[in-house]
Amino acid sequence: MFSRLPPALVLTGAIVAGSAMDATIKFLSMTNHVLLVAFGRYLFGALFSFAIWQRAGMPVITKEMWRAHGLRGFVIAACAVLFFWSLSILPLAEAVTLSFIYPLLAPFVAAVILKERIRASSLICALVGFAGVIIAMQGAPGTADSPQHAIGVTAVLVSAAFFSIAMVLLRERAQKDGAPIVGLMTSFIPGVILLIPTIAFATPPTLSDWPFFFQLGALAAVFMYLMAQAYARAEAQQLAPIHYTELLWASVIGYIIFRETPRPEIYAGAALIVAACLYAAYDERRLTRLKEQT
Repeated sequence: MFSRLPPALVLTGAIVAGSAMDATIKFLSMTNHVLLVAFGRYLFGALFSFAIWQRAGMPVITKEMWRAHGLRGFVIAACAVLFFWSLSILPLAEAVTLSFIYPLLAPFVAAVILKERIRASSLICALVGFAGVIIAMQGAPGTADSPQHAIGVTAVLVSAAFFSIAMVLLRERAQKDGAPIVGLMTSFIPGVILLIPTIAFATPPTLSDWPFFFQLGALAAVFMYLMAQAYARAEAQQLAPIHYTELLWASVIGYIIFRETPRPEIYAGAALIVAACLYAAYDERRLTRLKEQT
């Protein structure tokens, strides 16, 4: 069904689902251990993703896929725990704004993983983006009002680094494996990784929280499936601008559910970060066209 829709529209649906998922995570993290929330996200996400995989005809998962997604699974698990914990500390829109830095880290990740050369424009965009982070942090609550705020900011930035690694790996696997397999493996493997730490450190959720864990899994499955669908049919630089609509959804959801009103500095910093990311995407597309012409 989604294969008939434009990739940009499919990704927009993924971003809306992801924003709702983040709000559910924040809600659950108020009363549950972050490991339990992360494990619940991948456990229920795997159940929904398994149903999608079955409906797709149960495409074969090879040993090579298991190895590739195994590495990506550790990266995703680390990214999730850090970001989920930050959501329990920071306002939703602020955490989302800081997470926007991940595309600017991708060239440096590619330099390490793929041995690609870092262009001067990528370095400049990264510096501009981090200037946006500094602006977004202006007016942040002090230690007396929010003792863990600085740690929450650090957690988001580190999770963004892990997410940039995961996205570099996703672009390769989405084209090779297809959306049903990517969606299933993205939930199943991190869930297996988080199982033992969750048993060791977390307590079971209350009965009243179970519906929200179920909702979390459904949103996670939809988010990853639509994301994989979009990236399998379009280049990353074409889809990059759509990711930044998440700030709009996060602001609306944060205000309605958590009564959060983002500081003006957050939007100013977000504008700088988004501008840097959009220019980076434009520069990547420009270089791609030049290579095609030569």
